[in-house]
Amino acid sequence: MTSHQNTQTMKPATAAKKLGVYLEATPAEFQEGVVSRAELAALQAEPPQWLLELRDLGPHPRPVVAAKLGVSIAGLARGGVTEALTTEQIEALKSEGPEWLLRERATQAEVRKETARIKEKKADEAAQSRGARS
Repeated sequence: MTSHQNTQTMKPATAAKKLGVYLEATPAEFQEGVVSRAELAALQAEPPQWLLELRDLGPHPRPVVAAKLGVSIAGLARGGVTEALTTEQIEALKSEGPEWLLRERATQAEVRKETARIKEKKADEAAQSRGARS
């Protein structure tokens, strides 16, 4: 019996997400086709000019916008940001420092602090349980 290896492909939306770019800003041929894992790897290894420009200038998808602003995706929504933003728009928001952005950054900092505290607590408990077993 011969096994045929099928090439795994993904929808353009999935590939765009993996590349960290806004699908609607990609070239039409990218949006209309399917992307194989090999093609995705090639795009990641040697990004074409359009991909470099998108990553640099945007528009960026919400997860990238949230990361660049230091807030959560939910925080973006609470701040009224529901669309993709360019790097220039993100920088303008940072320099304006609207109240919602400052509040969401503080919230995100608290979340990170709490996550670190829980991780440390779990590590301590694991170390104690290993010590009790010895």
